[in-house]
Amino acid sequence: MKQQADQRPDPSYLRKAAIAAGRAADHAGSVDIEQIPNFDIDRTIFSTLEGAAARFVVKTRVGTEPKWHPDAAERVQRAYVAAREKHPLPEVSSELLQFMVEECDFDVEHADGSFLDHLYFCYEYNVHHFPAHSPIVSLLHSILGTGTNTFAMEADKIPDLQKLMTDFEWRHVEAFPSVLRLLYDLPLRRELRSSIGKFDKLEQVSFHRVIDNQKLTMSAEDFWIQLNYQLIHLIDFLPAANWVTHASDTAFILFRDLYDLLNTGGKLMTALDYTPASGGRQSTGENPSIPAWLTTLIPVSVGEKLGAKSVRRFSEQINHSISYEMKWS
Repeated sequence: MKQQADQRPDPSYLRKAAIAAGRAADHAGSVDIEQIPNFDIDRTIFSTLEGAAARFVVKTRVGTEPKWHPDAAERVQRAYVAAREKHPLPEVSSELLQFMVEECDFDVEHADGSFLDHLYFCYEYNVHHFPAHSPIVSLLHSILGTGTNTFAMEADKIPDLQKLMTDFEWRHVEAFPSVLRLLYDLPLRRELRSSIGKFDKLEQVSFHRVIDNQKLTMSAEDFWIQLNYQLIHLIDFLPAANWVTHASDTAFILFRDLYDLLNTGGKLMTALDYTPASGGRQSTGENPSIPAWLTTLIPVSVGEKLGAKSVRRFSEQINHSISYEMKWS
């Protein structure tokens, strides 16, 4: 799906529903989950995955798309139009858009669309529900690398990009891929969980930039803001329906844990309505193959460890240090 970075795509109904309501929701009963015809994992950001088992699991999770029931789609569309009327999208500078068009390569599928669809979803959600902080960060959050070692630009273009952004925007854009990997790895979240009563005593966090391993240091204030940007990003990776069944999806595991950490620790800044799934496993509107169904039986603890192992392997491949240091007062 060839797109230009200066052409904002129309969001999918799933994305429109999240933007309009400021909500992460299980849409079972409103959608049917169908396989994407001729889905090719090698045309996605997951093309760098190694191992037949890992590739199969990811393919079963991202190679589907929700088909909305007409009445549900109509409700979502009305809500989205009303939300857009209340929150017009600000213009992105022509210079930054030109850089994205001429210097970057976003021609890779994300799942049910292009990578740009994902970036613009994060941008719109940010405008509506995290207005205190620049949506440019959400638009460019993966420009310096994804969690699977795909890069939209080369490191030698960093000075040109940095000049097009504010200091705040740049701090968060250059840090985003690194913090994402640290969140998928387990030590950072374990330390946060054990320190949940003293978040206000955090002074700074140091880690390494993914694209070139340069050491970065964020203030505590920036770090909590950064985690809210991360949460917005994760909304776009949640299962469309049947949450209990898909509880072991790695992005869903991370979303749930990060939401709980921020909410319980008093650092949730973005507006996000979320109610954890409950009840038994179900497959409403979904008819997976037996092998795909078997992947849903992976225990959450195992899925979490596999996600951490995968991100460490990706960092090793590019000589990126996944070490970090948190300084507490």
